[in-house]
Amino acid sequence: MLSFPSEKNALVAIARLALKRKTGARGLRAIMEDLLLETMYEIPSASSVKEVVIDKAVVEGLKQPVILHESNSKKTNIRKAS
Repeated sequence: MLSFPSEKNALVAIARLALKRKTGARGLRAIMEDLLLETMYEIPSASSVKEVVIDKAVVEGLKQPVILHESNSKKTNIRKAS
């Protein structure tokens, strides 16, 4: 379920990327795996993760995915700033 306009923009950006690559469902899966690769390795060890937020900026490579924890409703970056 999409609850934020930025998440809808992310879906549009992902669809455009898939069209640019001239790919189908497998291509969409590959795009999502690329976006979430590091997150998929970090999340299992964090039991308080409630949600991972992907927006257009994440799809465009401008920022990292954001996670929401159950213990607080504040968004927190999943990676430390470099």
